[in-house]
Amino acid sequence: MSESASTTIGKALRVNQDPAIYGTFAEIGAGQEVARFFFQAGQASQTIAKTMSAYDMNFSDEIYGKEPGGRYVCEPRLIKMLDKEYSLLKRRLDQVRGDKTIFFAYANTVTTGDQNRRTCHGWMGIRFQKHPQGPSNDIVLHVRMLDRYRLQQQETLGILGVNLVSAAFYSSTQPQASVGGDSQFAAGGGGEAATGLIPALIENIRPGQVAIDVIHCSGPDLTGLNNHLLNLELVRRGLTEAVLFGPDESILNVADIFFQRPVLIDRGEFRPVTNTHLELIARGAQQFTKDFPDAGDPLILFELTMHTLLHGGGVNGEINEQDFLDRVQTLCTLKHHVLVSHFFLFYRLKRFLRGFTKAPLALLIEADHLARLFDEPHYSDLEGGLLEGLGKLLDPKTKIYVFPKWEAGRNLTADAFAPRGNLNHIFRYYRDLSMITDLPGSETMSEVVHSEQARKYLSEKNPTWEKLVPAPAAKLIKDRRLFGY
Repeated sequence: MSESASTTIGKALRVNQDPAIYGTFAEIGAGQEVARFFFQAGQASQTIAKTMSAYDMNFSDEIYGKEPGGRYVCEPRLIKMLDKEYSLLKRRLDQVRGDKTIFFAYANTVTTGDQNRRTCHGWMGIRFQKHPQGPSNDIVLHVRMLDRYRLQQQETLGILGVNLVSAAFYSSTQPQASVGGDSQFAAGGGGEAATGLIPALIENIRPGQVAIDVIHCSGPDLTGLNNHLLNLELVRRGLTEAVLFGPDESILNVADIFFQRPVLIDRGEFRPVTNTHLELIARGAQQFTKDFPDAGDPLILFELTMHTLLHGGGVNGEINEQDFLDRVQTLCTLKHHVLVSHFFLFYRLKRFLRGFTKAPLALLIEADHLARLFDEPHYSDLEGGLLEGLGKLLDPKTKIYVFPKWEAGRNLTADAFAPRGNLNHIFRYYRDLSMITDLPGSETMSEVVHSEQARKYLSEKNPTWEKLVPAPAAKLIKDRRLFGY
């Protein structure tokens, strides 16, 4: 391929010059930014059956139907657009040219213009065949435009849309080899395909122009793509700060789930999750309702950071993909949400969540982590240093619940913690305001069982591990031979 073919116009022209590819574009909210590139490239009549923009809400509702919540920029709207446009295309043209044509329907529903980066967002997707008369496949993205001005956002949207169309037809979506079981979590070599598709999607887009925080693929021709590894790749490449997996193993849009919800977070390695995690969460939720009686029951969130994943069985700084899938899979059996993030420091996690909810938050941390919380070098990138970092983390609607750490025959707690020098005054200030507090009842726990203890028994084939792990997770580990069982 010539160098010019890697540009956005070059990619559009390549599609236009392929006589087999034919389809429609339906774009709502930001102009016909994707279709525009295909028209500019030339020979668009060979590719485009129809383009449309249903800006008027009444027209849009008449074409695609109303959304129950009255929203237009949402995934259900996008799916309705794809359903409608693809079915029309097939109904009108399948008998005419279906034996020699690869049909597709591209759609997006987007809002741009507001300089609030949380509101400049949208859904885009493509439904397409890989060969004539073949089944349809979907690739769906949720994106946030990070440029300041509307025209920049529209330009980025157009480039990303062209990349998506091009990637659907020309990027590799099949792994070189297949390993693992029949679970959707089996690595299946899908990481190789993920590392090919994601770069194709962001080609010609500068860092900081767009965030992609949801991607999921479906269809018989996309079985080589593991959606969980695809979304992990988004975090690894810095295309999003975090991705969210639901209790049913689905990939979710964080804004939809966290919107004005109270949240209780348990950060850990979870290799594997233990009964102690569940006991701490139960005690944390009980205390949460006492501290914030008007907030309602908190959403329980298991958080894995890229830092823990990189130190979880990988080599040479690479993530062990199967180990990651094992962790998420066992956590999902407990019917809570799982967040995979880039947030090494807690204040960054809090800032991220505050972009979606103003409701109370609480974090469960082990007593020995207090020393890290008050480690000044961790805040060297902030002008106000540790004071600024703690100020960003703690407020009357944010609590840290500390559970004990048994070490060398003594019990470490928040009450027994004393940072050095003047830092102790800062710590006592937050203690006096009950923003950092020992988790009530946790001092009666005879022992906090850590993941490494259960993993050690697992590796030794010692059946004691089953007593340390929640029953649903233990059953899954045995059934699917996770964590090297």
